Amino acid sequence: MSQVEEFSGSLSEGEIVEPMMQIPSELPVLPLRDIVIYPFMIVPLFVSRDKSIKAVDEALTQNRMIMLVSQKDVDKEEPVQEDLYKVGTVAVIMRMLKLPDGRIRILIQGLSRAKVDSVKAGSDYVKAHITPVSEPLAPENSLEVEALVRNVRGSMERAASLGKNISPEVLAIIANLEDAGRLADLSASNLELKVEDAQSVLDIHDPVPRLRRVNDLLSKEIDVLTVQQEINTQARADIDRSQREYFLRQQLKAIQSELGEGNELFEEIELYRDKILKAKMPQTAEEESLRQLKKLERMHPDTAETATLRNWLDIITDLPWSKSSKDNLNLKKAERILDEDHYGLERVKERIVEALAVRKLLEKPKGSILCLVGPPGVGKTSLGRSIARALNRKFVRLSLGGLHDEAEIRGHRRTYVG
Repeated sequence: MSQVEEFSGSLSEGEIVEPMMQIPSELPVLPLRDIVIYPFMIVPLFVSRDKSIKAVDEALTQNRMIMLVSQKDVDKEEPVQEDLYKVGTVAVIMRMLKLPDGRIRILIQGLSRAKVDSVKAGSDYVKAHITPVSEPLAPENSLEVEALVRNVRGSMERAASLGKNISPEVLAIIANLEDAGRLADLSASNLELKVEDAQSVLDIHDPVPRLRRVNDLLSKEIDVLTVQQEINTQARADIDRSQREYFLRQQLKAIQSELGEGNELFEEIELYRDKILKAKMPQTAEEESLRQLKKLERMHPDTAETATLRNWLDIITDLPWSKSSKDNLNLKKAERILDEDHYGLERVKERIVEALAVRKLLEKPKGSILCLVGPPGVGKTSLGRSIARALNRKFVRLSLGGLHDEAEIRGHRRTYVG
C-alpha cells in the first residue's frame, strides 16, 4: 500500500534530482492507491505491501528508479496489468526509511511520463516493460496557450480564496511558471482530484490539451467551492443569528433585572407557557399561542398591545380545550325534571322533549339553539336551567340587556382599543 504522508526529512539543493537521465525499458512497479504522481513532483509515500517493499529494494540496488502506476481498484491487494492504468510516472527514490512496524517510508521525485507496455507479476515483485513518453513543447507566441496559462493561474488563485488548501509557495511558483505542461501538472497535483480525473491529466502528453483539461477541472472545482462557500455562509449566518439572539436575550434579562421587572415578566411568561402546554390544545392553536407568547416576551410590559395580548392569552388558556361532558339523553328523566320544575307550559315542555329526542337519534349531533320568547317572569330562564339539569350540563346565564352593538356579543378584533 502506498499513500501520501508528511516526510520529516529535509532536502538539500544537491539532492534534487534533475529529470534528465537515461530511463531503462524495464523497471519495478509500485502500485499506488488514491493518488496520481506527476513528473517533477516530490512526494513522500508509505509502502506496506510485501511486493511493493521488494520493488523498492530492487530499485535501490539498481538505479533507484521505479515505475509509479495508479490502481483502478484500490481494494485490490495484488494488482495485475488489467488493474493498473496504462500511463504512469517514472520516479527516482531520493530517500528511504524503514519503520519499526515493517513498513518503509520513501521520498520520490517524478521524472517522466511512461507507457506501460506489459506487466510481469513475478514471485517477489511486479516488473513492467515501459516506453518513456516524450513531451512536445508548447507552441511559442500562441494566443490560446497564453489565455489558458492566465486562466489557470487566475483559477488557482480563485480556488485558494474560496478555501482550497493551496499553499502560498505553490501559488508563487504557479505565478512565475511559463512552461504550459509543468503548469498543468503542478495545478492538477494541488487540486485533490479523484483518481480518474487526475489520471486523465496524466494520460495527455501534449501540454496544450493537458492545460485545457486542467482548466476545465478547475472551472468545475470553483463551481463546487462557490456552492460550498454559500452553504457555509448560510449556516454561519444562521448560527450567528441564533447566538446574537441569545446574547440579546441575556442582555435584556440583565436590563430588566436592573429595572426590577425582569423576574416578574419571566415568571409571567413561564406561567403562560405552562398553561398553554397543559391546556392540550389542537396543534395549530398551540403553535399560534406559543408564537404570540414569544411576541409578548419581546414587547415592553407597559404598552397597550401588551395588555390586549395578555387578555387574549388569558381567554385562550382558560378555554376548556380538553374538557368535555357527556350528555344524558334520557327523555323520561328530562320530562320528569321539566314537570318537577314547572307547572303547565305543556306545549313548551313537549317541544323541548322533541328537540332532545332528535339529538338522541343523531350519531354526531351538532350544537342546536332553542329560542324561548316571552315577557319577563314567564319561566324562560328556569326552563333553560331545567334543560341543563336534565342533560347534566353546567348552566351559564349571560345577560344581554341594553346591548345594541353586535360587536359586543361577537367580540372585537384583538387589536381593538376602545
